[in-house]
Amino acid sequence: MSDDVTVNAFFDEVGGQAFFERLAHAFYQHVTADDVLAPMYPPDDLPGAERRLALFLTQYWGGPTTYSQERGHPRLRMRHMPFKVNPEARDHWLTCMRLALDELAPAPAARAAFDDYFDRAAHAMLNTFDA
Repeated sequence: MSDDVTVNAFFDEVGGQAFFERLAHAFYQHVTADDVLAPMYPPDDLPGAERRLALFLTQYWGGPTTYSQERGHPRLRMRHMPFKVNPEARDHWLTCMRLALDELAPAPAARAAFDDYFDRAAHAMLNTFDA
């Protein structure tokens, strides 16, 4: 079995694109209430940010490649460089994502995979240790 088949099976198992759309929506509900993260997101772009996150996660976890078709290579670190991503912001981001995952309650094995990925991704986005 190839990795593509495994990833696509995982994508389908968690609920496909609809799952990632719900996850992005739940995440941004928490972001808008977060005193550290909310100022980083222009209010008029929240629907766009939510859509981009859903498309990115859909693609990363084996779904359609709409994100790359529309935006090119993800280049996550480059796209986050304009923002001050310090340990506090990282921790708040992870909290919002974990709360969103709590709401969606994926199966334990899927939750473990998500937690592992989001933890690594959040740490990779650090670009300053300034407060």
